[in-house]
Amino acid sequence: MVNTWTIASAISLLLLLIQGSATAILLSRLIKGPSRLPPIQPQNPTPEILGSVSVVIPTLNEVLRISPLLAGLSRQSYEVREIIVVDSKSQDGTPDLIKAAQQQDPRFRLMTDDPLPSGWVGRPWALHNGFLHTSEASKWFLGMDADTQPSPQLVAGLVKIAEAQGYDLVSLSPQFILKYPGECWLQPALLMTLLYRFDPAGVDTQPERVMANGQCFLCRRSVLAAVNGYTSSRGSFCDDVTLARNIAASGFKVGFLDGAKVLKVRMYEGAMETWKEWGRSLDLKDASSQSQLWGDLWLLTSVQALPLPIILTYPFLSSPLALSPSPPLLLLGLNLFLFVIRFAMLLAIAPSYDRTQAKGGWLFWLSPLADSLAVLRIFLSAFHTPREWRGRKY
Repeated sequence: MVNTWTIASAISLLLLLIQGSATAILLSRLIKGPSRLPPIQPQNPTPEILGSVSVVIPTLNEVLRISPLLAGLSRQSYEVREIIVVDSKSQDGTPDLIKAAQQQDPRFRLMTDDPLPSGWVGRPWALHNGFLHTSEASKWFLGMDADTQPSPQLVAGLVKIAEAQGYDLVSLSPQFILKYPGECWLQPALLMTLLYRFDPAGVDTQPERVMANGQCFLCRRSVLAAVNGYTSSRGSFCDDVTLARNIAASGFKVGFLDGAKVLKVRMYEGAMETWKEWGRSLDLKDASSQSQLWGDLWLLTSVQALPLPIILTYPFLSSPLALSPSPPLLLLGLNLFLFVIRFAMLLAIAPSYDRTQAKGGWLFWLSPLADSLAVLRIFLSAFHTPREWRGRKY
């Protein structure tokens, strides 16, 4: 009995040491929240941004989800000079949709990218080709993904905040559209792995910790030309973060802001697709050093994966004879504290989700129960190089 209690105390002390230091790092990031920039707002265009933006969209078999993007971009005003869709030989009718949009809005232009060279991933290759064909008269390059749904005043608001804050590159976190029960439960847990690892959106950070989202990625055209387009992220499966960190390391100002009021996205259909497709890029290993990757895995394990299992196993670690604060009791207190933080963060990110169409939307509030599974997904992805992405084999 005494030996069992001694072992339980030793395990508890070790976990306290591991989790305590990780909690300190987490808190150091969370306290920066009040200093972040507010969510960007829709804004009306003004004459000084006339024709300043070239939009580039990479596509590969996007016929089922690109229509809201095409409609949203058509509603952007005169700040958008051109909208270049770079298609990678879609077989599902995507080019026909683009041609139909072009009949209604001559700013749309369809092009096919060249055959994929060795060492390139399809998405950065398409964006690089699109960049090379943008007008030199444009001041800004805006990369957008086919699954995004922009508000009519997105581009004007984005350009104005970039100009006002002096950003050379700024990208947005969107509002995610949820529809099915499994994704309502799993997706917020996967998103939380990013929120635990990085500073809040709208807070300046070091180049190696910069975050970015290629779904809405605005960069000064001159800056993108200076770094030779997407070549520095050509082999990356998280090309947005890789490119943003390279640009920040070159001395340019990079921002990552809350865009939930101007941009929605419907990423994946159901829990299985969310697990497979989004989970494989969340480790960000292509944009991180080995020390960063291992540090992030340690942090996620400590503050996201372990709290619930430790709380549930506390009765097996504690001693009914203990009359003073014991290591297991202190460990329980720490993990209850982490669980409270987790629910507080869930409340904070609730506006980042559109659950109006969701079946089983209430499962969003049970997403902390999926935290251990989400961290497991990051581990699996961290030690596996993708061999297929969006139907392409590498």
